[in-house]
Amino acid sequence: MRRPLHLLAGAALSLAALVLTTAPDASASGRPDNVVEVAAASGDQPYASYWYPNSILTWDPATDPDARFNRSRVPLRPRVSDPALKANTNARAGEGKIASLVSFAPTSNNPSQGSADPNYYAFGHWQYIDKLVFWGGSAGEGLILAPNPTVIDAAHRNGVKVYGTVFFPPTAYGGQLQWVRDFTQKSGSRYPVAEKLAQVAQYYGFDGWFVNQETAGGDSALATEVRNTMRYARSLGPVEFMWYDAMTESGSVSWQNSLTSANDTFLQEGTQRTSDSMFLNFNWSSGGLSSSRTLARGLGRGEYELFSGVDTESNGYNTGVDWNALFPAGQPHTTSLGLYRPEWTWKSAADRADAVAREARFWDGANGDPSDTTTSSSWKGLAQYVAESSPITEKPFVTHFDAGQGDFYASGGTRVSGAGWNNLSLQDVPPTYRWLVRSTGTKLKPSIDFTDAYEGGSALRLTGTLDAVNTVRLYQTRLPVAADSKLAVVVKTPAAGPTRLKAAVSFTDAPTSFTTLDLGSTTGTGWERKVLDLSAYAGRTVAQIGLETTGTTPSYDIKVGQIALYDGTVDAPAAPTAPTVLGATDTGATAKSLRLGWTASASGDVHHYEVYRRDADGGRTFLGATPNDSYFVPRLDRAGTETSTTLDVEAVSTEFGRSPAASTTVTWSGTAESNLALNRPATASGQCTTSETAAKAVNGSVSGGNADKWCTTTSAKWLEVDLGSPRPLTRFVVKHAAAGGESAAWNTRDFRVEVRDTTTAAWTTAVTVTGNTAATTTHPVALTARYVRLVVTAPTQTTDPAARIYEFEAWG
Repeated sequence: MRRPLHLLAGAALSLAALVLTTAPDASASGRPDNVVEVAAASGDQPYASYWYPNSILTWDPATDPDARFNRSRVPLRPRVSDPALKANTNARAGEGKIASLVSFAPTSNNPSQGSADPNYYAFGHWQYIDKLVFWGGSAGEGLILAPNPTVIDAAHRNGVKVYGTVFFPPTAYGGQLQWVRDFTQKSGSRYPVAEKLAQVAQYYGFDGWFVNQETAGGDSALATEVRNTMRYARSLGPVEFMWYDAMTESGSVSWQNSLTSANDTFLQEGTQRTSDSMFLNFNWSSGGLSSSRTLARGLGRGEYELFSGVDTESNGYNTGVDWNALFPAGQPHTTSLGLYRPEWTWKSAADRADAVAREARFWDGANGDPSDTTTSSSWKGLAQYVAESSPITEKPFVTHFDAGQGDFYASGGTRVSGAGWNNLSLQDVPPTYRWLVRSTGTKLKPSIDFTDAYEGGSALRLTGTLDAVNTVRLYQTRLPVAADSKLAVVVKTPAAGPTRLKAAVSFTDAPTSFTTLDLGSTTGTGWERKVLDLSAYAGRTVAQIGLETTGTTPSYDIKVGQIALYDGTVDAPAAPTAPTVLGATDTGATAKSLRLGWTASASGDVHHYEVYRRDADGGRTFLGATPNDSYFVPRLDRAGTETSTTLDVEAVSTEFGRSPAASTTVTWSGTAESNLALNRPATASGQCTTSETAAKAVNGSVSGGNADKWCTTTSAKWLEVDLGSPRPLTRFVVKHAAAGGESAAWNTRDFRVEVRDTTTAAWTTAVTVTGNTAATTTHPVALTARYVRLVVTAPTQTTDPAARIYEFEAWG
């Protein structure tokens, strides 16, 4: 039974593709007539690029307004994998690898630089994969899909190569053989589409292409030209190709499920290298993999360039796999592994905590410990087979345990935004080991904590009963120690006093033996930075970085916001120059989206740039960040009657020193909206404490601490504001628990806004919200009312009964 890849494509096949099965007419360019391209407005959202074979011929980064926003600025890092430091004794280093085919979003409308949605597949197990294919493409959207820069940035930071996708669907799903012919078209001795594939990869900064040709009707001549196209692109280098086992040398589509004489020239043809690897279709057998290995070696290629496919889109770690055929116990791996759609861990999850648990089960095993993958399930976890790799081979090394998503954003320990976000460009290198804890007593529980952060949206947290020494292995490294090397750790404790925590490092001359350095005590309950001198170890090379706890306490709880190993002092880069508003689009009466650009810092190693707006009170609000020299701001709100807003762009170094800010301004015109509920009379169904009154929800502040809110546990929960007279209203804004610094688990889940003009009139529902998770929600309306009422029906994401509203705003 064959299992073609297109039948598993899920979101990659759009409704438009299905419509095309009954209306497959194509224009002269090879694009369906019912596909319309709309030019982006000057300040509109940029998206990841996608094309048809003929439309990519006209692509030029100089004229594509989105191209600048789609560039990755993070080079591919080298990786190390020390067999002596692998977590699982069964795992192999230097044998079978893992390629992961992942759909992060539909082919079209995939934001270039993250978004305001904290609900995102923020993959955190890069240490086990070698290649990531940015999966997508459909007949109705585009066949050639370039990865967006956030994925490239995160993958490269972890030493993982990234491929775009070239997808030729079956005829039943809108495929047209003419598209394959367009792909292989020639101009003299040139293959123009191949030239564009190489240009796109090099300009955007990714590594190659996954080619999936499943359109039937071809012949041997067309198959030859497909191979020639890939070889020509490779000659323009550096650009790699992974070939999917579908089209054969005869031109027919026939899934071999192995490397055979019918498809081997798509890997190697005599002395000519056609592709760099091959993804074997899913229905492989033990004998087929064995013969594939033999044939690959006979071609002068390695068996680990063959990735045997496993489809996890539907069942994740419940998928049945003949692991012994692929990774036989006590023997060399037969081939590498190709995973199709492992984002099942996120798509099938109930919430972020469930997604984290499912990803851990998928990769680390059933016990949350990659060294112990014992389970009765056939799915042991990938840590059972493949040893961890690490990209931490040069200084500085800095991590804040930032997962690349969050419900708020922190900078230097201060929350500078209460809005949710995702941006994998900002993801730190995740811990190599998730989690390795050794103790003769009760093991502490490490976790990524999304309720607090020193930088970004998360931190490391250690909790549990401390009754013996705990050694927590975090990172495998290869970092040389110099005379001025330092190890910094930023921590936060619930109360001032001893941290009971030591930094732990091992060296390559004794990689499994840890040397510890005590972090001492804290003076308060905020973030505190402890800097440790490593000069005594100059000339040695750090092999591991971890933590060790000592002492005893029944309820240990500590957060780690940064671990950094660097030389000398923390360097700050030069400021960027010439920040410019490249374009602005009005998204409401008092809101814009913006495209910003600047000239990169002239000196210093930059990790990323941060964009802020200056606030009227002298503070700043974080708008986003990127390693790039341009950034899209999805929403800038006018504050009151301001006529201009100042934006700051500052560079953050690889050691997390900050440059001075460079500034530009955005001008506003017309009459500004105002918050008509500000300081107006407010009443409520009740209050949690004497200070948490209805008036706190209309005082214009969210920064006054946990008491700067309205709170109630009454069975009916409502907050009413009198605007003084019937007023035209354009939007309501509700600022929930996390906007004031409390847990996102307490953000209001379900609520509605009601309005009326008189005290005797019936309430009319203006807004209904269910399933909210955001810290701040905005609800456009077009109505007139004097009295507005917020009615909370599900106050939190949990069973907690308290409604917590920091601000209820009515704009008009």
